[in-house]
Amino acid sequence: MPSLANRINNLSESQTIAMARKSRELKAQGIDIINLSLGEPDFDTPQIIKDAAKQAIDENFSHYTDVSGYLELRESISKKFKRDNHLDYSAEQIVVSTGAKQSIANVILAMINPGDEVIVPAPYWVSYIELIKLAEGLPVIIKAGIEQDFKVTPTQLKSAITTKTKMIIFSTPCNPTGSVYSRDELKAIAEIVAEFPELYILSDEIYEHINFARGHESIAQFDFIKDQVITINGVSKSFAMTGWRVGFMGAPVWIAKACDKLQGQITSNTSSISQKATQSAMEMNPQTTQPMRDEFKKRRDLALDIMRQIPGLKTNTPQGAFYIFPDVTYYFGKSDSMTVINNGTDLCSYLLDKARVALVPGSAFGDDNYVRLSYATSQDKLTEALRRIKKALADLK
Repeated sequence: MPSLANRINNLSESQTIAMARKSRELKAQGIDIINLSLGEPDFDTPQIIKDAAKQAIDENFSHYTDVSGYLELRESISKKFKRDNHLDYSAEQIVVSTGAKQSIANVILAMINPGDEVIVPAPYWVSYIELIKLAEGLPVIIKAGIEQDFKVTPTQLKSAITTKTKMIIFSTPCNPTGSVYSRDELKAIAEIVAEFPELYILSDEIYEHINFARGHESIAQFDFIKDQVITINGVSKSFAMTGWRVGFMGAPVWIAKACDKLQGQITSNTSSISQKATQSAMEMNPQTTQPMRDEFKKRRDLALDIMRQIPGLKTNTPQGAFYIFPDVTYYFGKSDSMTVINNGTDLCSYLLDKARVALVPGSAFGDDNYVRLSYATSQDKLTEALRRIKKALADLK
């Protein structure tokens, strides 16, 4: 009988991808599903970026590049890091990959040995845990609930560090909670990590420009910790370029070289055309993304206004990304006489069936007391989806 490798059998499917697929299947059957499970902007890629790609095609920029990306692109990313984040990464310290997900995978597979512990604050992005498992590392979960705005404290972090701890992974702005770490909060975490010279931080900053706080802060800005930080970013979210598949990392040279070596045996370089488009994005005025950010903030405020009128939903006020992560424990034990709700997964199934709205259960992100709602859709669709949710929840007694 055919058999697969244990590493695949032990790997869980991404619940966000699974929910998106299920939504598409229901829509194909003619069912009116409003999909609030998606993690991508519903905007078009800026025209100047598309023009750069068209020019690259016309100029036959269609051959292999360096594995880590062609030099001019890495130099433009270096300048972006300096301009926007006050980070000094040379072109040699930058590796361009096929999306930020590959950048993260490169780092984990290049650095984590079997048995190494990796600290992951929960809620976390769906792929962190599975990638750690793929590297045969041991995820160590720190719970950070809504009462602390889903942000881990220095005390929690220090208490989780052992002699086996190799890395901490977190995102800011955070997917799925929208929480954003302040400069002071990041400095406090950096001071803890600095006490452990063999401990590294993987900082996922893919939502950098979808930030409603005072401005984005990078933990690598602190000189005393920068050699222990790998900064992950890309163009998917900030420039509405999810399908272009470009992510990048800035890291100490020895880590960048290791990731280049690994990537060279798997995908080699990402699309040469996408690289040219990304160079254009890196050279744009950061304020070009302001209209998209402003629209996301309007949608966030609209969604929160409606959700706070629904009994039992408990929310924070997300300061970035395009998600809301409400506590739904109020509905546990309730029923519409046919379905009993025991957790966030049950609630998502109920809402998909009863309200025809697709959400993602909190179990995908490490806590099934919550569900994730994406407001990366029009205000009209968002309003209608929340109307349906409110009506369906009212039927639970």
